[in-house]
Amino acid sequence: MKAYIFPGQGAQYPGMGKELCERSSRARELFEKADEILGFGLSGIMFEGSSDDLLATRVTQPAVFLNSYAEFVCGGMDSPDMVAGHSLGEFTALAAAGSLNFEDALRLVSIRANAMQNCCEQSPGGMAAIIGADFALIEAICLEISAEAGLGIVLPANCNSSVQTAISGTREAVSLACERLKAAGARRAVPLAVGGAFHSPLMMPAREELDRAISSVTFKEPLCPVYQNFTGEPSTDPGVIKARLLDQLTGAVRWTDCVMNMRRDGADTFVEFGASTLIGLIRKTLPSLDGVNLVSTLD
Repeated sequence: MKAYIFPGQGAQYPGMGKELCERSSRARELFEKADEILGFGLSGIMFEGSSDDLLATRVTQPAVFLNSYAEFVCGGMDSPDMVAGHSLGEFTALAAAGSLNFEDALRLVSIRANAMQNCCEQSPGGMAAIIGADFALIEAICLEISAEAGLGIVLPANCNSSVQTAISGTREAVSLACERLKAAGARRAVPLAVGGAFHSPLMMPAREELDRAISSVTFKEPLCPVYQNFTGEPSTDPGVIKARLLDQLTGAVRWTDCVMNMRRDGADTFVEFGASTLIGLIRKTLPSLDGVNLVSTLD
């Protein structure tokens, strides 16, 4: 069974989509339509912009969505048996599964990105990747720090693989969590180049804005199960899908659970559309890759 997977923020790179548009008229149509919908030249930033130009959340998220979706549409591959996406990649997965049309998905991604960027500016926060520490230890230290007066909150935000978990929260709390986790045996604690505390309660104002936008859009029943970040479990119910999209914005991305559950349900081929970031996490997550085929469309 084939699982199609779609990356999230962090999968951007200069020149993304340019080669695809040079060889595919369908891709060019999608990129031109995206510029029209968004009201600015996203394609120009993607083709000619620097890494710094692509860093702003309002640019990054639509760019990653557009690149991955165009790779999917132009890939000429069979329909998937299941789909999943990491964070904003969940919107790409929903578009690939037919639950959202391209235009609505792009608009929602743009609204989400702008709301998150505004939230970052109003309530600055941070994130860090913790490498080589047990999840239970990470969770315990985050809870301990969050209970201390005056530091704000920190909590696990992205459960990316068996050896990598990202934490999110106020800058002071994240910094202290990195210190304590390294002292407790974590191999590395690496601050991430993001402007805010993604996938934490500090994103609540963005969630409220996204809720209003999602309420105005029709979600169809997807053509295959969508494994959603908030629970790691599949759904084909539009109402459940909408609720979990919102929960994901202020809750943890359980990517490890998504991968394990897709494998549990028969996935033996994982195909990533867009920059190859999730394939590496799958290699770390699955205890055995016997009989599992990993494909990146950019290889």
